[in-house]
Amino acid sequence: MSSHQTPTPASYTTPPAYGALGGPAPAAPATRSKAAGPVLVGATIAMGLMAGLFFAFDVSVMPGLAAGDDRTYVTAMQNINKSIENGLFGLVFVGAFVATGVAAWLQHKAGRRQAALWAAAATVLYVAALMVTMGVNIPLNNELAQAGDPSQIHDFAAVRTKFEGTWVATNMLRTLLCTAGLVSLTRALVLHGRGSR
Repeated sequence: MSSHQTPTPASYTTPPAYGALGGPAPAAPATRSKAAGPVLVGATIAMGLMAGLFFAFDVSVMPGLAAGDDRTYVTAMQNINKSIENGLFGLVFVGAFVATGVAAWLQHKAGRRQAALWAAAATVLYVAALMVTMGVNIPLNNELAQAGDPSQIHDFAAVRTKFEGTWVATNMLRTLLCTAGLVSLTRALVLHGRGSR
């Protein structure tokens, strides 16, 4: 090229991108996070563990205790409530909420609207289970603990009656809420898998 020639602008030599039908090429898809899938799997596992825990109380622990005498019932539930306050349970209990909420956000960020809606529904269901736990089950557990050492309780029947009926009913509600949350997350997983193909 001689010194008096001007270079041709790139816009004149490079054709614009066009889609299959001749129109402008579509915009780039929403950012896909590599963490979206693993977080959704983790949320599903945590939700399943919580649903399974509550279900186990519904079908085995509480019916088994119900067959015993009042002293055995009160003593066993006091011990169970103490034992369950451990790091592993706390991790799953809180982790189910955090992971499910983050999973919904990551699915939304990745542009998977339907998967995000199902994960969001699971988050709402688990929040409802948390509200039942904080509003009913934990206060009942605290009242049972405040009844004192079994050796100092004089009326086991009264302590049991005040605790048993409401606690059992609300635990069944928690089971239903977490099971529905598990179904919702499973659906989100299916939709996530389809969107990744």
